[in-house]
Amino acid sequence: MLAALARMVSSRHPERVVTLNLFQHDGGSWRGYTRPMLDTPSATADVPALSLADQASDPAKFAADLGGSFRRFGFAVVKDHGIPQALIDRAWAETAKLFALPDEEKRQYFVAGGGGARGYTPFKTEIAKGASAVDLKEFWHVGRELPAGHRFGDQMTPNIWPSRPETFRDTFVELFAAFDAAGDRLLSAIALNLGLDAHWFDHAVKDGNSVLRLLHYPPIPADAEGVRAGAHEDINLITLLLGAEEAGLELLDKNTGDWLAVKPPADALVVNVGDMLQRLTNHVLPSTTHRVVNPPPERRGHSRYSMPFFLHPAPDFLIETLPGTVTADNANRYETPITAHDYLHERLVEIGLVKK
Repeated sequence: MLAALARMVSSRHPERVVTLNLFQHDGGSWRGYTRPMLDTPSATADVPALSLADQASDPAKFAADLGGSFRRFGFAVVKDHGIPQALIDRAWAETAKLFALPDEEKRQYFVAGGGGARGYTPFKTEIAKGASAVDLKEFWHVGRELPAGHRFGDQMTPNIWPSRPETFRDTFVELFAAFDAAGDRLLSAIALNLGLDAHWFDHAVKDGNSVLRLLHYPPIPADAEGVRAGAHEDINLITLLLGAEEAGLELLDKNTGDWLAVKPPADALVVNVGDMLQRLTNHVLPSTTHRVVNPPPERRGHSRYSMPFFLHPAPDFLIETLPGTVTADNANRYETPITAHDYLHERLVEIGLVKK
């Protein structure tokens, strides 16, 4: 009934989008309409937030709930994730200070031809696969700190640290580690849900090429071309996203074809499946199409900040279809395996961060 109402609203008022409301409980590459979001109809979809704390007492149930959310919506909402709120607050403050620096100072940390792997990437650089307009954003990448002489040293670029804010490095090394720990717990649940050993992903992601992205969507004029981030899927295994104060994130409901606007509870993560996990699971766990639309006119003078953690495997991990996901009704879509490093390079070319 809600989906039918949403489609009726969309046909009569194409400038509107469906709203996704999230609530918490204590129990156990399609491209769509990209016109700016102007207002919100009453049609809603309610999705419960899962508690990662439940994993300790009933890992099988938590794994089932997480897998069910991924299969239905392509994403999940997870509270009690273990990332300290004080650290999150500090990271938001540092992010705002970083992007408030003069443009010429930020551009000192941009590496031309570096694919945006580390440091600063300027406004209007990245473009969604298949899109005609570049995204209205700037961002900063923090990667894993590797010791000198590490075997992945040639494939994982060293971090670039700004001189300002002074505590930036300490804050984001700590936050990276906290995201990493939460991601490991979520991957353990995903493994169980796929019928694998709970530690199946441990080797795959050890010293993985994960990236913490600090995103700034600057204020935009009313007639801005394009959207803040075009419809796309993430490259990696899973993405852990801390909520933004400004609305705009939309996820595609794969069952109805409707766009759902989502703003998670302040203390929760949005977790979505990326293309690497979709490929590994032969689409049993689908990658989530999502975008960030422009705000209504009265909010276009405000910045939007976001902090996704893209959890990647190690560069030499072979993405090969899991045998248990191939059935008579789900033939193997990917006969030829590919390393995580090669797959990442292919996708970075597609989104304009690496030139052919």
